[in-house]
Amino acid sequence: MATVIPEARRVGMVSLGCPKALVDSERILTRLRADGYSMSPDYAGADVVLVNTCGFLDSAKEESLAAIGEAIAENGRVIVTGCMGNEAEVIRARFPGVLAVTGAQQYEAVVEAVHEAAPPSQGPFVDLIPQPSDIDIKLTPRHYSYLKISEGCNHACAFCIIPSLRGKLASRRIDAVLREAEKLVAAGTRELLVISQDTSAYGVDVRHETRSWKGREVRTHMTDLARELGGLRTPAGQAPWVRLHYVYPYPHVDQVIPLMAEGLLTPYLDIPFQHASPSVLKAMKRPANEARVLERIAAWRATCPDIAIRSSFVVGFPGETESDFQYLLDWLGEAQLDRVGAFRFEPVAGAAANALPDPVPEEVKEERYARIMEKTAAISAAKLAGKIGRILPVIVDEVGVPDEDGDIGATARSQADAPEIDGNVFLRNVPTTLAPGDIVMANIEDADEHDLFGVIG
Repeated sequence: MATVIPEARRVGMVSLGCPKALVDSERILTRLRADGYSMSPDYAGADVVLVNTCGFLDSAKEESLAAIGEAIAENGRVIVTGCMGNEAEVIRARFPGVLAVTGAQQYEAVVEAVHEAAPPSQGPFVDLIPQPSDIDIKLTPRHYSYLKISEGCNHACAFCIIPSLRGKLASRRIDAVLREAEKLVAAGTRELLVISQDTSAYGVDVRHETRSWKGREVRTHMTDLARELGGLRTPAGQAPWVRLHYVYPYPHVDQVIPLMAEGLLTPYLDIPFQHASPSVLKAMKRPANEARVLERIAAWRATCPDIAIRSSFVVGFPGETESDFQYLLDWLGEAQLDRVGAFRFEPVAGAAANALPDPVPEEVKEERYARIMEKTAAISAAKLAGKIGRILPVIVDEVGVPDEDGDIGATARSQADAPEIDGNVFLRNVPTTLAPGDIVMANIEDADEHDLFGVIG
């Protein structure tokens, strides 16, 4: 008599917040698949739903609470994890029916909660079959992957509660990071996005210990990691793009710029400057070294003229005067950053900035936000206009369907564009053989404030 193997229990996932949280979601789902679970693309088919929350800002918390409410309404069996998990009492007060609440990076606790809510159903005979745990679940397209190199942060910025959510800096072993990167590239990743809370501080907590990799010793250090990642190759012998995010401008950052000039790294730096006014930076408890930063930016561009620098800034921080804000605008005019994001200051429960005097009125925040966006949009438009007529490498994210004339368009990105953060390169009349992940040369024909337009050249 044949044994009927029961269907695997199914898990749904809602992942909110930053790329670091997305990596956490991928790790959780990979663990669960190794335990015999399958993934559900919708609420209806899930035995339990995981909601990976964001708790960085009050607006993000409200978004997380809304997602929890939707999951409960649509499914009813919900486990909450992520950065907002440290506010379990708030979550349970709003949604007493949640099955479990765990914090950020608590992978074991999440998996245990899933086991309790929806025990694996396939039994001991199926459990003897090795599960494909060496093939990780990805929540990004096949051709790009986030590579998280550390957890936590040692900074004490007045507006931030990340250390209380994710703890102090904890660097991953460099051989483990390189092994993961090598596996991702072998599986089809054409672009590695290096992420952490502070990429420049990688290895500080372990005193930059050395590990053996490919028969040689490598330090747990950003520059060594960057150099090794730059040496990876796809099965076809091509170099993947390697993009650095969350890079604080420590002195050793200067050492990675030549690697960009040599083509080992994507010429792109994501640096969270946050402001330029010395008085605001001091209140934020960040280094007030904006003059030196301008000099270094000029030196980086001299070494690697194609480098793209992106950053984010907070407007309306407590005590920010009109003079401080104008200083920031003038600084941006000198720095000529390629990509800029701006945020209105929001008080966050537990942040030291909440106790600072002279809060900026909401209407003033809005006015300053509009001015900084206008300023940076003009800078971006001028920089992109300067690329018209150039031939640039682009990576394809999506290929469209033929229009009424049979032409096919595609959405791609240049080396100056990180996915879901920066702009796009829109290609016209692409060949039918083009596929996501292809890296091609594009002749840039036009530009606007944020995007480029062209044709494969």
